Amino acid sequence: MVLGNLVKLRAMEPSDAEALWRWNHDPEVMRWMSDGYAQSQARVRKSMEERPRNAYGDVLYGVETLDGATLVGLVRLRDTEPETGCAELDIYLGEKEYWGRGYATDAMRTICRYGFEKMRLHKITLTVVTENHAAHHVYRKVGFVEEGRLRQVFRRDGRWYDMFTMGLLEGELRD
Repeated sequence: MVLGNLVKLRAMEPSDAEALWRWNHDPEVMRWMSDGYAQSQARVRKSMEERPRNAYGDVLYGVETLDGATLVGLVRLRDTEPETGCAELDIYLGEKEYWGRGYATDAMRTICRYGFEKMRLHKITLTVVTENHAAHHVYRKVGFVEEGRLRQVFRRDGRWYDMFTMGLLEGELRD
């Protein structure tokens, strides 16, 4: 378990499948994320049961309120390469009543601190749709900087959007 100021990060469980299924079927939650093809709740549970344990190359944590009462989202460091010390970060909060209250910012700081301190990463990267202003604000707030722009790679509602690639180097995390 990894503690932040508002959240704690813990390993995902098969019992989290219902929340994941619900979030992944909420158009507002999935607005700026690649949502793939719809899966049944049973399939989501099965994939959670079959998911390999967390390891250096792929760490998935549930984001819970500090009291452990509510699972509000997830964070993941994936495609981690020990040779380069780099990882790709994914995050989302599925419980909308926790949006705009500092939980995403705290989850970002907590997973980045974990990546730099415990995993000895040198750099964490992510991509974000340019129109996802709330996420972009959080990423910049914790220290991520824009490193590039991918043109017209995300499609939603019949329109193509650009994405920013952003990076955070060890020592750049802002509290």
